[in-house]
Amino acid sequence: MQISVIGRHLEATDALKQYATERFQRLEKYLPRNSNATITLSVVKKLHHIADASIKANGVLIQATEETGEMYSSIDLLFEKIEQRVRRYKERLTDHKHQPGKPEVAAAGSASEAPGEDRAPQIIKTKRFDLKPMEPEEAIMQMELLDKDFFIFSNIASGHITVIYRRKDGNIGLIEPVA
Repeated sequence: MQISVIGRHLEATDALKQYATERFQRLEKYLPRNSNATITLSVVKKLHHIADASIKANGVLIQATEETGEMYSSIDLLFEKIEQRVRRYKERLTDHKHQPGKPEVAAAGSASEAPGEDRAPQIIKTKRFDLKPMEPEEAIMQMELLDKDFFIFSNIASGHITVIYRRKDGNIGLIEPVA
């Protein structure tokens, strides 16, 4: 597995890079060899130490972020969160015998709203991504691995673009167009 550690607003020391790399090398037993992991370490106002990771494996994107008051603990918590998601991904693949897809899957980000003046809302970010044909169960897995509240995909059964989302009660909703 290819692991890269990047510092943002922080000089990532060799010790910090080595610590993060050693932790994330433990994931090699769950992921294929051609997997890529990018770990971004950043500091905001010297108080918020943020560790962010994204792993690409067989067209699946797994992301997580952790924030604490100390960088090493942020890396530890991030590793625990990512390891749990990678295990869940691996278990679902073996339990349901899904074949991992080839195109990269990414979820659309949500735009944050500006405090309300009398201005009309504006589109501040546009994201483009490939839609992979999949079953709703696989889309739910992708949504959970990305830690998002919704996911857009092409429903393999109907061929329509479909949205799944996490409801406030914890269940999953499905939005499909009328045929």
